[in-house]
Amino acid sequence: MVHDNPALGRFELEVNGRTAFAAYRRSPGRITFTHTEVPEELEGQGVGAELVRGALDAVRATDEKVVALCPFVAAFIKRHPDYQDLLAR
Repeated sequence: MVHDNPALGRFELEVNGRTAFAAYRRSPGRITFTHTEVPEELEGQGVGAELVRGALDAVRATDEKVVALCPFVAAFIKRHPDYQDLLAR
């Protein structure tokens, strides 16, 4: 399950004792995703997509808008139109 770790400024997903994360910075009304990292041994298993989906679902609950500086987050949102309403304009 994806959880927010505000002390480290990132959403995290633990799989098999390893942690994938999506780093962010918050400002009033916005969350800027800056970097996503998935441990090499978890790559290609959908972990990154699960992480970003969980992070975006959590953001939706806060009514914040997303700035996707991270290429992985930006590509995920582009491929999943149901999340495009979260983008800051």
